Amino acid sequence: MKLECSINKIKNSLITVDRITGKNLTLPVLNSILWVASGKVLKLRSTNLNIGIEVSIPAKIEKEGVVAIRGDILSSLFSVLSGDGEITFELIDNNLSVKTKSNSILLKSTPHEDFPTIPVVSGENLTVPAKKFINGIKSVYYSAAISEIKPEIGSVYIYPENDLLVFVSTDSFRLAEKKIKIKQNLSFDGILIPFKNATEIIKVFDSLDEDIKITLQKNQISFLTKDIYLTSRVVDGNFPDYKQIIPKTSTTEAVVLKQDFISSLKISNIFSDKFNQITLNIKPHEKVFEINSKNIDVGENTTNIPGALSGEAVSANFNYKYILDCFQSIDSDSLNLQLNDNNKPMIIHPVGDPSFMYLVMPMNK
Repeated sequence: MKLECSINKIKNSLITVDRITGKNLTLPVLNSILWVASGKVLKLRSTNLNIGIEVSIPAKIEKEGVVAIRGDILSSLFSVLSGDGEITFELIDNNLSVKTKSNSILLKSTPHEDFPTIPVVSGENLTVPAKKFINGIKSVYYSAAISEIKPEIGSVYIYPENDLLVFVSTDSFRLAEKKIKIKQNLSFDGILIPFKNATEIIKVFDSLDEDIKITLQKNQISFLTKDIYLTSRVVDGNFPDYKQIIPKTSTTEAVVLKQDFISSLKISNIFSDKFNQITLNIKPHEKVFEINSKNIDVGENTTNIPGALSGEAVSANFNYKYILDCFQSIDSDSLNLQLNDNNKPMIIHPVGDPSFMYLVMPMNK
């Protein structure tokens, strides 16, 4: 192997690929990044067996070849290499020679024969702008359960609904749902992307401004752009029938400015107890919407929030953190809060944006 390419291009690609390397003691080759130089392209591959990635970089390839190099070493090296010039790589006695204008480096390789293949996924296809799809995942993934005890709720659930793609996640204490419009009707039953994989998918594609081709099959999903191919396993399980817990009507509504609500929650947090508990008191007939919090070691607080209130008086306890999390998914300046009684969930909608819905379960007093 002998090739030359841009320092910046390989630096950015290695940062992306190194995220996916595995820390596997029984299969140490997973700690490495596989380099495949062929034609006019250098391909960098890594996998942790749950998720796999291949990034293509244009290169002047003088001699084709394959080598595996530890990802942590490459990441450390290229974090300090700077400049926008060219860099030369050459395989010498199974070790990789790296040369720039200022540096001459020799990297020890690892045996690459056992490096797993990145699966080629075949099935139903969807092409959608990367920003739109990633926005769908980002709008809900934080509501998934972190624990893997119940993998079906430790996932982002994606399913088609006419010309919409629906993203949902829940940890049984709160639930987020986001709908994005697509240009085709799909027929797949729905897939469950594990939470950890969903976070990596966000990191890899978040900054891209191009279309992404998504292919779905029973056990795998793949994502393809001009330079990146990523595959992820999907969870074999059934997502809860969440629509049955969403209230069809509400007895109390409050429309408030998002920033007013956020500021009030942050003040209330200072005085909340070890369970992050706050109390929402809404009295439409008295035009009162207040948040109360109390901590025997710190003190107590009542904050009034201006808003348009309607319906019956209600008082309910919530984990303030669960409410605060959803604001990363809301661009609107105003929120619509819908409640029923003390023991029913609260629904949060952005005003003027029906594509997002957030449900928070109340806490017992």
